[in-house]
Amino acid sequence: MTDPVITALARGGIVEITTRDRRSGDPHRITVGLYNIDRHLYISDKPGKRDWYVNLQAEPKFTIHFSRGVNADVPAVAEMVDDRKLRKVLIEKVMVSGHGMSAARAAREFNQWMALSPLVIVHAQWPGWV
Repeated sequence: MTDPVITALARGGIVEITTRDRRSGDPHRITVGLYNIDRHLYISDKPGKRDWYVNLQAEPKFTIHFSRGVNADVPAVAEMVDDRKLRKVLIEKVMVSGHGMSAARAAREFNQWMALSPLVIVHAQWPGWV
């Protein structure tokens, strides 16, 4: 029998995450897109500043909250993507596979996303998730 949390992680989609505020340390909960691309999890968004991203830079431990189909809180660790070559590959994958952009649109918007989009690799801390 497959663990429903593993299924939810594999499906990805709209989830809530709780980060710690970079200044106060208070919990901050927000809705984001969780993308499973090639069995790796990512959180990314359109170009722009995001509090969740700055919070994860300061404290990479966070919680993923699933409420559709399964109720579960999954501890996770965010890995910032600082390597330019890796970021280039991942941004393109997230734009097309995660956000569902056409290849033509992704090509048009790529430079802006590369420069300004938040992107983290998510390491879910759940038994059986690799």
